Amino acid sequence: MGKLRKKGESGAATLYIARNQALTKLQLSLPDFRRLCILKGIYPVEPKNKKKVNKGSSANRTYYYVKDIQWLAHEPVLNKFREFKAFLKKLKKAIGKEEPGTADRLEQNKPVYTLDHIVKERYPTFIDAIRDLDDALSMVVLFSTLPQTDKVEGKVVKDCKRLYVEFQHYILASKSLRKVFFSIKGIYYQAEISGHPVTWITPHTFCQDMPADVDFRIMLTFIEFYTTLIGFVNFKLFNMVNLLYPPKLTTESTTDNNNSYCEESELETEGLAALSQSLLTVPKESGDDPTIDEFPLEAEADDEMAQKVKKEQESVERLLELFSECTIFLSREVPRESLVFIIRSFGGKVSWPSSMALGSTFEETDETITHHIIDRPLQGHRFLSRYYVQPQWIADSVNYRRLLPVEDYFPGVDLPPHLSPFVKEEEGDYIPPERQAMLEEMDEETRENDKEEAEQEEKPTMTKEEKNLAKMVMPKKNKRLLEKIEYSKRKKASQVKKLHEKRKAIDEQKSSKKIKTKH
Repeated sequence: MGKLRKKGESGAATLYIARNQALTKLQLSLPDFRRLCILKGIYPVEPKNKKKVNKGSSANRTYYYVKDIQWLAHEPVLNKFREFKAFLKKLKKAIGKEEPGTADRLEQNKPVYTLDHIVKERYPTFIDAIRDLDDALSMVVLFSTLPQTDKVEGKVVKDCKRLYVEFQHYILASKSLRKVFFSIKGIYYQAEISGHPVTWITPHTFCQDMPADVDFRIMLTFIEFYTTLIGFVNFKLFNMVNLLYPPKLTTESTTDNNNSYCEESELETEGLAALSQSLLTVPKESGDDPTIDEFPLEAEADDEMAQKVKKEQESVERLLELFSECTIFLSREVPRESLVFIIRSFGGKVSWPSSMALGSTFEETDETITHHIIDRPLQGHRFLSRYYVQPQWIADSVNYRRLLPVEDYFPGVDLPPHLSPFVKEEEGDYIPPERQAMLEEMDEETRENDKEEAEQEEKPTMTKEEKNLAKMVMPKKNKRLLEKIEYSKRKKASQVKKLHEKRKAIDEQKSSKKIKTKH
């Protein structure tokens, strides 16, 4: 007879460990344990059967994989946490005994650690880091706009601002920006880096309100890891486009000590934020030309795919030169950094009042200005040689991939709907007329190919009687599932009908207003 095994010593119970047990095993406090798990990318798991894992108890507990906790036990940062805990005890003791010399010596030898090895562990290749860049970039941008408080140090805000501006300079140099959307939450961007889309959001330039119900200790732990990650990514990206890192501006504007706009200590930050400037490049070596790799197509069946790729490349090339013939001036009430970033990404020349910020390249009186971005009623002198348009014209032109008529974006005019380029319509969805017009402007050959594919995939439809007969012989489980699908389709169709009726009423109201104004 074999040896009897006790409950909880085999099977699923050996795969998981409760959080309190993990704290005891690692000899860590709960805040330090959370911090270490965030840095290493380890998260709680939900066992399939909690009773088996918890020896028959159904108490609500937080579990982790045993292998993950064993992996944490060998982390070098764990020892640094313990050294820092001992350092705090010694520092408090020295301060209590009023020994300033000992306290200063301890402060100078304070334990420090780096996260470089953790970044390399979690992202073995550069592409892995690019795929996981969305959240990191959005978090860094958010902290770059926060005020300095007792919870958020000024150094953290400054580092986040520096890293984001460096990333923006790479996007400008590589011309990687593809989509823009002005939302209530902020401004959404999407860039294409090494063939992968990277999407992030930047808050609007308002004074940020620090919420009281947010645990900034956890967020700062994420920021600690994200800043290290983006530092690695920026270094690699700058090397890819032959830019000097850390970045240096090509102009001498940041060394002008006679400038009265800001203090000397702020000149470097203001110079980086002035995205109208270019960065110094690294001299290229012979034969080191970063051209696009071309792969020969062996089969004739790939000709259609090659044609699609070629047309998409031509469309992107036209997009990158969208504002190349535009000289744009920004009024002081519009968001400067976001518009400068968008306009320069697509080949445009842009400037703003020199009294507003450093980096202005031409004044409002310049006769070469073609468009003036304004977000308020027209006041003062008006130049007849330029168009005055609202900021939405910039984003809509980018998403439509062509310069839209300026008449729809004049100051005081009701703007057309600002449609998100990130939305993908499915069958039965409501499509606004403006979005429908955008889709109709797609390449005719592409649409014909899509129709052919749809016709090939189209299946023969069943009559109403055949559907009822098929439903009668269905198992109850499948029948309930089918009823849920049909209910969701009917609900979606009713919502689409309401939106069509609402849009029709708005169009009739607008047309009646136009008739009244004419009379």
